[in-house]
Amino acid sequence: MMQVTWRDEANPLVAHEKIGIYELKNGNFSAKFTNWGASLVSLIVPDKNGQLADVVLGYDSVKDYIKSSSPFGAIVGRVANRIKDAQFTLNGNLYKLVANEGHNTIHGGSRGFSRVAWRVSGYKKEGAVPYIHFSYRSFDGEQGFPGDLIVSVTYVLIGHDTMTVTMKARALNKPTPVNLAQHTYWNLGGHNSGDILSHKIQIFGSHITPVDRELIPTGKIVPVTRTPYDFLKPHTIGSRIKDLPNGYDINYVLNGGKGNRVKRAAVVHHKKSGRVLELTTNAPGLQFYTSNWKKNFKGKGGHIYKPHAGLCLETQGFPDAVNHPNFPSQIVRKGKPYSHSMQIKFSTTRSSA
Repeated sequence: MMQVTWRDEANPLVAHEKIGIYELKNGNFSAKFTNWGASLVSLIVPDKNGQLADVVLGYDSVKDYIKSSSPFGAIVGRVANRIKDAQFTLNGNLYKLVANEGHNTIHGGSRGFSRVAWRVSGYKKEGAVPYIHFSYRSFDGEQGFPGDLIVSVTYVLIGHDTMTVTMKARALNKPTPVNLAQHTYWNLGGHNSGDILSHKIQIFGSHITPVDRELIPTGKIVPVTRTPYDFLKPHTIGSRIKDLPNGYDINYVLNGGKGNRVKRAAVVHHKKSGRVLELTTNAPGLQFYTSNWKKNFKGKGGHIYKPHAGLCLETQGFPDAVNHPNFPSQIVRKGKPYSHSMQIKFSTTRSSA
């Protein structure tokens, strides 16, 4: 296994970490990860004919992940998504963050959790329940956020068709916003199969949080009915994407009640391969993103990832919640930890639907 030694000059709490690739395997169902950004590198699943393919966009080497400007497969935070004007007020204190998308902050800043080395705190490659556990200690003031914070993510393979992702965080001394998200780009036809516009998706969210021109939520919560965002019944992604300026990049308010109840988030079906992805979560929101990038990325095996090459299903708290009191709070305090779970289940169907 190739490794790269990383010294984090910006974080005094992190010593030298070796960045490597780690595999989990249960029969033909296998996944690879790197501790750079606690990222999912690949996921191998069969199609309806038993043919295996990697359904995750990404890179071939650790060095490519370190150099990349895109969080392929990573855990993003301390606060995923966007924060307006790179600032917020908490308990009367104004916190100014690192702006890395114009004058706003996205995914925790220019050096968010996707851009650091995590520690491998536990690892079992094979067996009944293969798993890998990553942890990271974020310091008070990192990218402008208050308080020391211990974060972790655990990936587990269950059986031959299911992966669970459990993200946790614990504030050590100060209240702080926390909103972690798993930022994998999926393509059920295989990472090198072209665009995802023929994928059929159902999203179990009857409302969205609309955004302005900078993709910052307005604070409103509006129904999806009679809009291109209505996937309450399955539709192909490409059927209405041209009705939007660039593509889908929006937070859905998931149905299923308030609190941390586990709920269905989305089902994705790729007709040609027969692969189906079913996602459940305890998070209140889901960011649906169709890789609307302006430039191409050179990925695994030299394949060129063009716009709409993958889709993201980022379960999360609502974007910019720190500046919208009507959104569910993301403030984590000492003694009141953060816990966010996802379950991703794969299956196949020969249905023509």
